[in-house]
Amino acid sequence: MRFDAIIVGAGQAGPSLAGRLTSAGMSVAIIERHLFGGTCVNTGCKPTKTLVASAYAAHLARRGSEYGVMIDAPVRIDMARVKARADKVIHDSRNGVESWLRGMDKCTVINGHARFESADTVRVGDELLTARRIFLNVGGRAVVPDMPGINDVTYLTNTGILQLDRVPKHLVVIGGSYIGLEFAQMYRRFGAEVTVVEKGSHLVSREDVEISEAIRDILLAEGIHIRTNAECITFKSHPDGVAVGVDCSEGAPEIIGSDVLLAVGRRPNTDDLGLDKAGVAVDARGYIKVDDGLATNVPGIFAMGDCNGRGAFTHTAYNDFEILAANLLDGASRRVSDRLPGYALFIDPPLGRVGMTLTQAKATGKKLLIGNRPMTHVGRAVEKGETAGMMQVVVDAETKKILGAAILGTGGDEAIHGILDIMNAGADYTQLQWAVPIHPTVSELIPTLLNEMK
Repeated sequence: MRFDAIIVGAGQAGPSLAGRLTSAGMSVAIIERHLFGGTCVNTGCKPTKTLVASAYAAHLARRGSEYGVMIDAPVRIDMARVKARADKVIHDSRNGVESWLRGMDKCTVINGHARFESADTVRVGDELLTARRIFLNVGGRAVVPDMPGINDVTYLTNTGILQLDRVPKHLVVIGGSYIGLEFAQMYRRFGAEVTVVEKGSHLVSREDVEISEAIRDILLAEGIHIRTNAECITFKSHPDGVAVGVDCSEGAPEIIGSDVLLAVGRRPNTDDLGLDKAGVAVDARGYIKVDDGLATNVPGIFAMGDCNGRGAFTHTAYNDFEILAANLLDGASRRVSDRLPGYALFIDPPLGRVGMTLTQAKATGKKLLIGNRPMTHVGRAVEKGETAGMMQVVVDAETKKILGAAILGTGGDEAIHGILDIMNAGADYTQLQWAVPIHPTVSELIPTLLNEMK
């Protein structure tokens, strides 16, 4: 079967690209071997943020008396209903993506596992499909590290933990970054004892130590145990679940958990695509090598989303689609290197981040202006009784361009976009400095933050 284009994988980038290509009159085959919608819809953003919302509701209910709202009975978690709510969000989103594709004119949806036969041909079962352009959108999965004893115990990943309809007695989270910390806080709020074990010296290692320590304080305040500098982590079965050995500078050498969650990174789903038959190059970790326009080393083959190693978020995957569509269909010359790195950590309160960290900015050797403000000085945070966290911005003193910013605090994941937008526009910080934002909001403190830089 011959098509104008083949898309392998129906994650965030694939379906949207199919829509643009078919609208341009091209015939498209989109191949999905498992679940439509990819990681975000099935095991990532959609279900986890639904669970975060349920955990926040439980947390706020317990704090009711602080607001003068009296709840006579203890807060009780019905985990089966919590899970059912997340499942519905998953199924509705997944079915929406699949229905959209199956109803798309000139789009052929194929269920199965695609493998390359050559640079322009893939096999799905007994079918051979050929196209001048092939787009890979195959995503990634959780890394299972080769730690001593890991194969002798039962463990969870971000996929398996979504199947729980109970609250673990003691959840031990291996990995102190985005996935691990979000699950750690939500299950603590559901009522579990939680311990986070991190090999590094501080949580969320890509962040400045100051931000990392503020995140640690937030989690500690909720009763989450944190063990850092765990250079050697081991596992063995225990009558109560799993015994996790930790070689840390302080604390007990062993933690007994009822359940263990592995959250130590992701790997691309590229090892069973037959990339060698097409001659597509990958790096040492299996990520498909692409240029600034998302083209591989083989003419006509492109890679989008998590599998190309150029971003690990839904929004970067979608932007990959936008770059390809603009360049192939609109005559543009958009580049991956033009996008600003922005992301969020969806604990409560959330961290919104864009651009460089303070450490990265200092490494440039540029003269900097730095603004800091604790959330205790933000009226909206005080009014809500949610004053944990801080705001920070870093500016190039000579060019007046904002290099980066972080807002760790209530509404930080939304408020950061005011800074992200001004950076995208290429404007000086002074354009934002004299804005007149709405009161009372978190965003209203951004001009104040800029005015107080030193």
